Amino acid sequence: MSLDTVKPSPGFLELLPVEYQDLVKYGQYGKKKKVSDMGKFKELGEEHPMCAGCAMSLFIRLVFLGLPRPEHTIFVGTAGCGRLAISQGNVPFVYGNYGDTNAVASGLKRGLELRFPEQEKDVIVMCGDGGLVDIGFQGLMHSWFRHEKFTTIMLDNEVYGNTGGQESGMTQKGQIMKMSPRGKVDEKMDMIGLAKVAKLDYIARVVPTNPGRVVRTARRAILIAREFGSTYVQGYTSCNIEYSIPTPQVMQDAFDKEKECYGFEEHISDRAKAYLDEIEKKEKAAKKKK
Repeated sequence: MSLDTVKPSPGFLELLPVEYQDLVKYGQYGKKKKVSDMGKFKELGEEHPMCAGCAMSLFIRLVFLGLPRPEHTIFVGTAGCGRLAISQGNVPFVYGNYGDTNAVASGLKRGLELRFPEQEKDVIVMCGDGGLVDIGFQGLMHSWFRHEKFTTIMLDNEVYGNTGGQESGMTQKGQIMKMSPRGKVDEKMDMIGLAKVAKLDYIARVVPTNPGRVVRTARRAILIAREFGSTYVQGYTSCNIEYSIPTPQVMQDAFDKEKECYGFEEHISDRAKAYLDEIEKKEKAAKKKK
């Protein structure tokens, strides 16, 4: 979990595949990147086995871009589509069992704080609505009420997309799925509301229609979690397979969803806002010196 893990021994760089050489020479390590920089540097995650046009893969790519210190970051995930792309990125990934991602992240974060007291290590739970909110609900809520110092990002495709199209707690009421032919009976779970009940310092709901916003949201959540504890980002990541969305229309679906019921929300506590303002001031001052 440092730049030492990606830097080859002297004399061996030229012997490595060109993709790895580019990662060492032109990666985002130690350099804050923006969406407008995409295509101009070697990204942390580029290849994955996910479906063509998958909005989740785009969302994950943007989260990677928003990492403040990728060389000091660990992702925790579980079974589901998301881990197919997350585990392909050049960031350590811990595969948790269904239901225990936030428990694993709690222990991991505490252990890292003890082992590396002088270096901030970011832990991020990122997985789908089924693994995180249905099966992982207990561990999720307890980590929130304990204000464990890591970020939770839900990849909300509103279905069990990796196991055949079953409804999840995040599926919209009335939605008919391949394995839920009579339609969803209950309302979609209000995880934003529950995050407010747990008094998290940063809560956001976002759709990948605005890539810059996704990057900024992920970064803010991670920075605030370092200082104050649990933060939560809920991202709409449609499943174009289970919802039969033609690949060229995936982003149009995201725009429609945003307008209908998934508009951007961001809730920041006063102390978190002051903390972010201070960080931005320091960054602006550093730019002026250059």
